[in-house]
Amino acid sequence: MPLSSVDTIENNSEPTPADAAHTHEGPDHEHAHEHPHEHAHGPVLNPDCTRELVLDVPAEEVAKSFSRVTRNYQKHAKIPGFRPGKVPEAVIKRRFSNEIRKDVIDGLLPERFNQAVRDLGVTPVGQPQVTELTVEDGTPLHVRAVFEFIPAFSIEGYQNVNVPKPAADITEEEVQKELTQLRESRATIEPVEEDRALVDGDWAQISYTGTIDGQPEAAPVAGEDTLVEIGGKDTVEAFTTALRGAIPGQTINVAAEYPADYPEGNLAGKTVDYTIDVKGIKKRTLPELNDEFAKEVGAFESLGDLENRVRENLTNRKRRAVEAETKDQLFAALIERFPFPVPESLVQEQVDARLERGLRALAAQGMDTEQMRKLDFGRLRAAQRDSAVAEVKTSLLLERIAHEENVTVSEEELDREIHLAAIQSREPVDSLKVRLTEDGGMARIREQLKREKTAHLLYERLPA
Repeated sequence: MPLSSVDTIENNSEPTPADAAHTHEGPDHEHAHEHPHEHAHGPVLNPDCTRELVLDVPAEEVAKSFSRVTRNYQKHAKIPGFRPGKVPEAVIKRRFSNEIRKDVIDGLLPERFNQAVRDLGVTPVGQPQVTELTVEDGTPLHVRAVFEFIPAFSIEGYQNVNVPKPAADITEEEVQKELTQLRESRATIEPVEEDRALVDGDWAQISYTGTIDGQPEAAPVAGEDTLVEIGGKDTVEAFTTALRGAIPGQTINVAAEYPADYPEGNLAGKTVDYTIDVKGIKKRTLPELNDEFAKEVGAFESLGDLENRVRENLTNRKRRAVEAETKDQLFAALIERFPFPVPESLVQEQVDARLERGLRALAAQGMDTEQMRKLDFGRLRAAQRDSAVAEVKTSLLLERIAHEENVTVSEEELDREIHLAAIQSREPVDSLKVRLTEDGGMARIREQLKREKTAHLLYERLPA
């Protein structure tokens, strides 16, 4: 735990559990700096997980360190008007006072601080805080710092913590629903030739322009030859109401109110005044469910082959969903059975990770930088806190159980995960390995895999 030269103590020892705390996902703790939000959540520590250390270095050692560092600066400093190595000591001390002080601290404190922490027998996490620091040439160096640690807690009897383990059977209704979705994905939309008005189930071919209420200077919301399903689940209700009963050639004016959680960020919570031109009516036609359809969908010889594959995929999907939900219930039961405090620094790191994922999702849905700046990040952070605490506790519990169960991760398992990460990031495997090794990511991935294996072990042991 090296001590910085100014006001913090950085923990650069073992990777902390919050580096990859979520037990259902791979490591995802990169900060998306492109998003305009602040992470400055304050140096609050959990008093139940906090220790204080006080260190004093004798004045003689401090003086020797100042002298040694100063001579080194004299030897290498390049100052106009002085020959190399001939700069007076007084000039060096005046010119490089801050740098010398920093080097003295870095030379005297880190190992002493690390040893003091080891003597306490605790695992430090987060960013410890220096509350007192005095360092002057010829006087004792004094430092007082507080840091968070992972507290001791019991997991005795974890083997007896059980939750219901539902079956992952699928029904014929689910199979038919999946087949219907396949048909709908290959449906064709054909013009309606008869002279009639739009009804539910029709698709209106429209062109439209809209002005966002209160933003007359903004670019209009517009579209040409757009298809809108009358009564469709993805159709804004105002459009369905306005278009139902309309006929081709008709022009309609309508004010559409969008909900606050509307996927398109620029329209969420807004009212838009639209002018809509109805150009035509179209009808969706589903293909017949037969052997020909099966061959068009994929490499299936018959409809029976397609149905078998659908059943297989549904079974796997449902099994994964049931397993994930059951694990969540098991984790909640373990947390209730073994209560213990957690370091606030780990909680805030997990809040950061959850917030980053949420912001990326909003960006993918169209929310721009300016809209993100207007978000209430204090409220958002507070809303994530309970889930973050649960995730940190789950991570720490799984780490302890993994140790008890002697769960390990083989090089083959780690290598497979790295290859998957390389595919997702479109980065060469070798360069990804180098980067992950340098930034500690490799260790985080290994610990994440260990937790996942431990969770699966506990799940498999649950009585059916």
